[in-house]
Amino acid sequence: MDILSVILGIVVGLIIGFFAARYFFKKQMRENPPINEKMIRAMFMEMGRKPSEVQIKRILSSVNAQYK
Repeated sequence: MDILSVILGIVVGLIIGFFAARYFFKKQMRENPPINEKMIRAMFMEMGRKPSEVQIKRILSSVNAQYK
């Protein structure tokens, strides 16, 4: 019976830990996105293109949609 309660405790702890880590990771990504408009503009300029605001907003929204 003791072994069963230890195993159950470990499983419950893993499940709670997984969802807590997932929540904090998503929260961190919303607050500090990995890419911003300046970075997108710089990438386009390195490729030799002048990006329009529509292109920048579209790329930024697609990146941010992944973390919501």
